[in-house]
Amino acid sequence: MTRTTTALVVPELNGKFKLKEVSLEALQPDEALIEIHASGVCHTDLNCALGRLPCAPNAVLGHEGGGVVVEVGANVTEASVGDKVLLSFASCGACASCESKHPAYCYHFNERNFGGRRPDGTSAMFTTGAGGAKQPLYSTFFGQSSFARLAVVHKSSIVKVPANTPLELFAPLGCGIQTGFGAIVNSLKVKKGSSVAIFGVGSVGLAAVMAAKAVGAATIIAVDLHAERLKLAQDLGATHGVIGGSDLQKIVAEIRTICPPAGVDFAVDCAGVPIVVETMVAALGMYGRAATVGAPGPGHFAKIDIMEHLFFGKEYVGCTEGNSNPPEFIPYLIDMHAQGKLPLEKIIKYYDVKDFDKALHDAHAGTTVKAVLMWN
Repeated sequence: MTRTTTALVVPELNGKFKLKEVSLEALQPDEALIEIHASGVCHTDLNCALGRLPCAPNAVLGHEGGGVVVEVGANVTEASVGDKVLLSFASCGACASCESKHPAYCYHFNERNFGGRRPDGTSAMFTTGAGGAKQPLYSTFFGQSSFARLAVVHKSSIVKVPANTPLELFAPLGCGIQTGFGAIVNSLKVKKGSSVAIFGVGSVGLAAVMAAKAVGAATIIAVDLHAERLKLAQDLGATHGVIGGSDLQKIVAEIRTICPPAGVDFAVDCAGVPIVVETMVAALGMYGRAATVGAPGPGHFAKIDIMEHLFFGKEYVGCTEGNSNPPEFIPYLIDMHAQGKLPLEKIIKYYDVKDFDKALHDAHAGTTVKAVLMWN
């Protein structure tokens, strides 16, 4: 029997979503059916809907889901019917990166997460066209497409959590929060007493701020275009705020005044904008290490002063999903919240799914740091 459900669909890559009834294909052995209770809204969803990141029309996006297991395929051991789960990115489980517990760098990452299709190329969701013909949807986005009341989810996306877990609070852990927090603790390995600059303090950047405070960084510099975001960053642990902009030299000089003589020990770019990357790398001090987590889409390049990079011994690395292993890292983040080191309540705003237009608008405009859609 074909199941139907309600999902947010992007009919065209123009940034507009529609709430539609869709149908679900039967589960494959490596899949589970999840009743979604809450979905975090990530800027990756917004950029895919606009065509700035790999996507296709008739997409069901969403990759920060939390819900309850309704049905499982024959090969699913990650959770059982009735279990509460949080959802994260999919991975193949068999490549060198996955076997070394770095699934964020899965060799098949783009295919699995931005591909919008199952490994065999089929779609997990469809609509019915003229004459009853099935019209496949671009689904299983990041292995989950959790902008739906019922989602067909790849088993690698599933993280089982205790029965008392508030899914609406922790749904955003699946991408944005683990990306920012993981950039600090996994990719950069920020040390106690060190200095760190965080460029762009939306939800990812604020997670990085909270992580830097949690690991004991002595100087935490938030850089953003908006003064109100800098104030929130300072409320969450930043020691300094710097207004961003196109004047690279001015920003670097201000950071070097805070961290003389050469700049910061660590830095994170959460924007993916070339001028921001250039500013971040220029603001590194001796042996400084920086990471980019912002995704600008293909074909963007940043300039590096090679001689300064050489003489200062700087490092600049990419960072996908905070270099996290979700089955281990998401429980760690839940524990960080229990210790008061990850106060998610200060950045989340909840919206009924019927109000999705306002939620997506507020997320895009930045008036809401982390929007969460409530499905149940």
